[in-house]
Amino acid sequence: MSLTGTPFLYTTVVLAVVALILPLALWSRTRGPKPLRVATRVLMLLFAQGTAVTLVFVLVNNQNNLYDNWADLFGTGNHVQQAADLGRDGTGGIAVKRLPPVKQTFAAASGPGMRAAGGVRVTQLKGRVSGVNAEVYVWLPPQYDEPAYRHKKFPVVELLPGYPGSAKAWFGSMKTHEQLLPLMRSGRVAPFILVAPRTNLLAGVDTGCANIPGQVNADTWLSIDVPKMVMDNFRAQPAPQGWAVAGYSAGAHCAVKLAVAHPDRYRAAVSMSGYNDPIGERNSLAAQTPALRAENNPFLLLKKAAVPPPVALYASGESGDGYEAGMALESVAKAPTTVHVVFLPRSAGGHTMALWRPQVPTVFRWLTLQMGQNHAPGTDRSLTGGAGSAHGKAGSPTGTTGTTGTAAGQTGTTPRSPSTDGSTRAALASGTASRAGAAQKP
Repeated sequence: MSLTGTPFLYTTVVLAVVALILPLALWSRTRGPKPLRVATRVLMLLFAQGTAVTLVFVLVNNQNNLYDNWADLFGTGNHVQQAADLGRDGTGGIAVKRLPPVKQTFAAASGPGMRAAGGVRVTQLKGRVSGVNAEVYVWLPPQYDEPAYRHKKFPVVELLPGYPGSAKAWFGSMKTHEQLLPLMRSGRVAPFILVAPRTNLLAGVDTGCANIPGQVNADTWLSIDVPKMVMDNFRAQPAPQGWAVAGYSAGAHCAVKLAVAHPDRYRAAVSMSGYNDPIGERNSLAAQTPALRAENNPFLLLKKAAVPPPVALYASGESGDGYEAGMALESVAKAPTTVHVVFLPRSAGGHTMALWRPQVPTVFRWLTLQMGQNHAPGTDRSLTGGAGSAHGKAGSPTGTTGTTGTAAGQTGTTPRSPSTDGSTRAALASGTASRAGAAQKP
C-alpha cells in the first residue's frame, strides 16, 4: 500500500475511529484478573494514541510531500548505483553532447495533484554520467501540443524540493502547474516545461546537490543527466539561455549553487527561503568538511569568481530565513551577475508551503522576463505592483538600484542592509557558521 495513496489515508482514518470507539465500548467490559484488565486497557490507549499520531503524520506528509514512499520514510532507499570521481566539471571526461539520445518511457504520475492541469508524467532515469537511478517528473505547457507550436522549442525550469521532500511536492503541495496553466494560456507567463527530478538520493542524508566521490554525484545528476534526458525527449531550448532552476529550503540552496557553479548550464535561479552555507541543513553531505562547504557555497563561489557568471538570481525570504542569504549574494555580485532580493515579513507564513506556494506566479513572471520570454502585451506588474518589498542589484560596481516588488501578496518593509558579521544569521548567509549553530529547517 502506497504511503501517499488514498487507500492508506482511508485505512488510517478507519483505524483511528476504531481505536477511539474501542475503549468506550470495552473499557468496563474487560474480564479476567486485574493485571490482565489493566494490560488490556493500556493496550487500547496505546492503540488509540498510535493511530492518532499516524493519521496526523499521513495528513502532514500528504500536505507537504515530505516522504514519497516507505523507503524514504524508513531510510532504506538508495538511488546511487555508482559515484565515480567525475572531476571539477562533473563529466568525468565524457563528451556529454556526443552521447547518443536515449528515448525514455513516460507514464502518468500518480498522487495528489498529479492528474490536474493536463497531468504530470514520470520516467525512471538511469543517469549515464552520474550513476544515479531515480524518477523524474515532467509537465508540459498547454501550448506544447498545439499545431501552431509544433516546431517551437520551449524553455525549461528544473524544480527542486526541500529536505526531506519529494519531487512531487511542486505539483502536489505547491500546485505549480495548476497556478501556471491559466497564466501561460493568457501569455502572462512563458510556456515553460517543468521538470522535477528526485533529489533525495541516499537514505537519511541530504546530498546538498554536491558531487562527492564514493558517495553521490548529485550535481551531475541534476545539471547533466536530467537536462540531457529532457533535451533527448522533448522540444526543449538549449542551455544555458533556455534553462533555469528553482527551489525552496534545501532545494533553494541547490538552485543557486547550481546556477552559480554552472553558468554554461543555467541562465537563472530562484531561491525561496534558502541558505548559502551547506551547513544550513545539518544533514547535508556537502557540510562534512570545510573544503566541501566552500566548494558548494554560492556566496563564496560568487565572491571568488575570476569572471562573474552571467546568471540572474532571485532570492526571497523572511528575516533569519533566506533574506540574509539573498543580501549576502547581492553584496558580492558583479556584472553581469544580477540579484533580486525579496523581503517577506514574519506574518507571511514561516518556513512552510503556505509561504512558498503563493510566490509561484511572481517567481515565474520574473523567470519569463529574465530568460527573454516576455511576449505578452502590456506592462509587467508582477514585480512592480502590490504591497510587498524588494530590491535588486544589477551587479555593477557603481552600486545598487532599488526596485519595488510583489512577494506573494504580502506586506512588509525591507531592511536595507544585511546583518552584521558575527551574528548567526550573517554567518549562515556568508558561509562562516559552525555546525553546532546551524538551524534545522523543516
